[in-house]
Amino acid sequence: MKRLLEAELIYGRLLPVDEPHLVERYNKALDGFGMRRTGLSSFRIDMTGFSPEIANELGDRDYLDPNRVNRRFVIMTPEQVNLPVVHTSFSNTAALMHEFFSANARAINAITIRDALYGEIEDSVSVVNDIDDLLSINEVRFRVLSAEDMLGKAGELRGLVDRLKTVPNAWADDAMLERMVELAKQTGDIRQNALVPDKLVFRHDAYWANHFGGVYIFIDDKTTTVICDPTVPGFRRSRPWQVSYIALDDHKRIFDFLASTKRLELPRASWVEPSGLFQHRADMTVAALVNQADPTVDLETADRIWLQTWMHRNAGLVASDGAYPFLQEALRTLAATGEIKINDIAPAQRFLLVRAAPAHPDQWLVNRLISQMVPHDFVSRFVFDKQGFYAAYEHYSEKYRAYVVATLTRTYLQDKAAFRRKLYGIREDDTNA
Repeated sequence: MKRLLEAELIYGRLLPVDEPHLVERYNKALDGFGMRRTGLSSFRIDMTGFSPEIANELGDRDYLDPNRVNRRFVIMTPEQVNLPVVHTSFSNTAALMHEFFSANARAINAITIRDALYGEIEDSVSVVNDIDDLLSINEVRFRVLSAEDMLGKAGELRGLVDRLKTVPNAWADDAMLERMVELAKQTGDIRQNALVPDKLVFRHDAYWANHFGGVYIFIDDKTTTVICDPTVPGFRRSRPWQVSYIALDDHKRIFDFLASTKRLELPRASWVEPSGLFQHRADMTVAALVNQADPTVDLETADRIWLQTWMHRNAGLVASDGAYPFLQEALRTLAATGEIKINDIAPAQRFLLVRAAPAHPDQWLVNRLISQMVPHDFVSRFVFDKQGFYAAYEHYSEKYRAYVVATLTRTYLQDKAAFRRKLYGIREDDTNA
């Protein structure tokens, strides 16, 4: 992982926490969770407050994700809203955190001047044993506390203010007035600063969960669709009257589901040609085949002429894999006719020709699923499925790892928003970036 760390392809864009009073606030949040304090004087955090350094110190990457459900969070500053989420068990954690930051911006801005917020994203289950447990999660509630008890003090002060207004002669209670002054010095004027979050309950919509090797859950008006390995506990047995189940290796049913629910953008010249997506996937395929044939090849020095020569010499391997000639033929067909008849394509190859419909709210989740179906395209896997990318990276040869890091640095990291817009049609730098 050293190359990934140096290139900021893992744990990149995190926020340093290195001031003693901020470290102490973080430790008080750990106290609140019943966890051991950190001995570090400096560490970095993501949007949820997860720190890779503290995870390493504790020997527990799930220290803010117990049982991989009911995710914990620590908010030190409003600036965390602009950070990535680098470790999570649910693909929509970042979206939920963004919603919380957006709905409670005034309270977060006011509280974090003097305090840190911490708590849990609570749902209806405490542990996931089968698919039914995942299906039970319809909404989440943010349970919020504060490290310096600013929320508690603000609540106490508000109660005393109400008493002063409603109880006759309360103004003569010197002890109460002294307590109000003491609290006001810590909380400020609660009439001007909203110190209590306004919205704590949020919908839990379509998502991917990393339980049981990965489960996709899509929500539509009248049905829920689950896509996963058929050996997962509860597959086809949990709520069969309400839930449609598709095996992860059933490419035809997966494709038909995504297409019928308008979650896919089918291949047309109008978007394929300007996006360069087909050529991108063709290039990724060739690189993977070269590495497969000889893991010691330095792909960073391979130019177009070298690659063409290699393909001629290894025509059998290229033909048996099939993806490269298939994509080249697809490009020729589009140039000649403007579209491809998708029903004439083998189900396993259809995913090479599509991307998520950019206007659909599930576009990130769909692109994640597509990237899993197109494993040669490590760039798309990194963009949409970092957990899958990191798992695959562990099995790459050293030369291929160097090539992968160089490619991501040269392409995606140069301008992430522009890259996503061009290849995948994503028009805004939204919560999954």
